[in-house]
Amino acid sequence: MRDSPSLLFSFSLLAFFLVIGCPLVASYDGPLYDYTAYTECKGHPERALYNGGILKDDEPVSVKGSIGGSASIVFWPAFILHNLTQGTYYCFSSWVKIQGAESALIKASLKSQDVSYDCIGTVIAKHGCWSFLKGGFVVTSSSSFSILTLQNSDDKQIDIEITSPSLQPFTEQQWRINQQHIINTRRKRAVTIHVSDEHGDKLQGAAINIEQVSKDFPFGSAIAKTILGNLPYQNWFAKRFNAAVFENELKWYATEPDQGQVNYTIADNMLEFIRANQIIARGHNIFWEDPKYTPQWVRDLTGPELQSAVNSRIQSLMNKYKEEFIHWDVSNEMLHFDFYEQRLGPNATLHFYEIAHMSDPLATLFMNEFNVVETCSDVNSTVDTFISRMRELERGGVSMDGIGLEGHFTIPNPPLMRAILDKLATLGLPIWLTEVDISNTLGQEAQAIYLEEVLREGFSHPSVNGIMLWTALHPNGCYQMCLTDNNFQNLPAGDTVDKLLKEWQTGEVQGQIDEHGSYSFYGFLGEYKVNVKYNNRRVNSTFSLCGGDETKHYNIQL
Repeated sequence: MRDSPSLLFSFSLLAFFLVIGCPLVASYDGPLYDYTAYTECKGHPERALYNGGILKDDEPVSVKGSIGGSASIVFWPAFILHNLTQGTYYCFSSWVKIQGAESALIKASLKSQDVSYDCIGTVIAKHGCWSFLKGGFVVTSSSSFSILTLQNSDDKQIDIEITSPSLQPFTEQQWRINQQHIINTRRKRAVTIHVSDEHGDKLQGAAINIEQVSKDFPFGSAIAKTILGNLPYQNWFAKRFNAAVFENELKWYATEPDQGQVNYTIADNMLEFIRANQIIARGHNIFWEDPKYTPQWVRDLTGPELQSAVNSRIQSLMNKYKEEFIHWDVSNEMLHFDFYEQRLGPNATLHFYEIAHMSDPLATLFMNEFNVVETCSDVNSTVDTFISRMRELERGGVSMDGIGLEGHFTIPNPPLMRAILDKLATLGLPIWLTEVDISNTLGQEAQAIYLEEVLREGFSHPSVNGIMLWTALHPNGCYQMCLTDNNFQNLPAGDTVDKLLKEWQTGEVQGQIDEHGSYSFYGFLGEYKVNVKYNNRRVNSTFSLCGGDETKHYNIQL
């Protein structure tokens, strides 16, 4: 019999907190978040997550609705919910099957006495098999009566059948404990350092000092040409971040504004800063499907001339910067726009990825898109639409290696964000949050609060491999959200970033070698330097701490 993932989770969570001596949560008996997700349509549905949660004994009711404002009456499956509480994180899931169409986008929504949530989860359901919807919500005010409805987002009259529904609440503290578990088990690792003399004798009482000098998890931000020659900006950036992306400087309109006049000078200078500070960089982007951001001279081309220009663009960019960038956003925002496929045919995107992979086979090629984790209201970029497009490209022979989620949030929905990440994780590909910011329609204090929610969700999800902020600084501000003012004094969002950067690093650890000749600690993944002193002897050493479930052992000899 296989062990229950939840049971293993519980034991590992309890064991960790006992090890670090945290009595508040050592006896944690709250719900354990279930990362299970499905993206295949199944002949038989799986059992409900959390054994149904607070929907365990509930049967759906039917609520009356209409299609597209017409007089046609339809009935949607729904659940009547009582006593939803403000600040509670609710995780919803259900299996869905339809009749009356081959496929349809099914949307879950919530209406309470004071507020409506247009979308708390979606699934592209199919006829004849069961599809898995996963989402969630946080209510902004308590409600004694709410209705959770599943309905067709298209103007089609179809029958919707649901089974294995689940609604599991988490208090804010429970949500944080579940986040911290992933951080403690995926972003950190136990280490034991053994210290002896040249004869192998233990050196009990030796003083040891350990310092993390670099982090394994890539956390960075966009930069612009404004960083060139700006030493305060450079120092501020390099002190914090180990990853970068150029905001606009590699886009086609920046490198070749006029046909044949290719100029990489600015990008080259920005790369010098990157190299000098041992920062990794993402390549953004080769093509942008939005015609508004395509050079005018390119928009004027058709047929073979456009194809020739496209080929020159890929080869020029990729040959020049081969092995310089860890990633490339090959065809940006293809779910919302299709300029090149409209002009060059349905296989244009396949061609882009093929050439990019041949030009730089070591770079990870990303599909980068907005409104995937930010919301589920955008029908162009639901999680199932994203997955379907990726699978379509893979079937066409594309070397598709990475999932890029821009993350331009207004008010984030953490349970929905996590549920979408769970479904994307079923693809087994690295996931990056590539352009994170919070809308400037909110005040700076609100931006900071919501930014922390997004960053904690990203850092604590086991399938997220990196986070990039979209906060390149210009004299007149930033795209949506700045971390500092022009004098590099932190704004509230900057304080949030600095707080989390400090929280997510080991810092300096000091102690003494014990009677077993060793010293143990729990550290974030990355590079470390260690100094050991015993009487008049001293030794300096370094080690790398990479991911793993077992305690990592190192030996140092004085």
